[in-house]
Amino acid sequence: LGACGWTNTDSEMVVAINSPDWASGQHCGQYVQITGPAGTQTAKVVDLCPGCASGDLDMSPDLFEAVMGDKGIGRAKMDWSFTGQVDSAAAPNAHALAGLQ
Repeated sequence: LGACGWTNTDSEMVVAINSPDWASGQHCGQYVQITGPAGTQTAKVVDLCPGCASGDLDMSPDLFEAVMGDKGIGRAKMDWSFTGQVDSAAAPNAHALAGLQ
């Protein structure tokens, strides 16, 4: 269970956002566009990453592979930004602050 209140799988295109960008959970359900060495993907914010530095994202394994190309590298440079799109089903949970997964 992520900090936004949802359970997700490794195959979903989802991210955990760093603490400085967390904004008390206001980004839950919002989408980000991520560009890395292997391509560009859109993913939904579903969790908090308290160990991530400002600007970092923690990606699901399948998303990491799609954007970075190789799960084995662990960390890689990428660019990301909010798309302005929000999951309408997420709206009631937009301010949830559940525990960490």
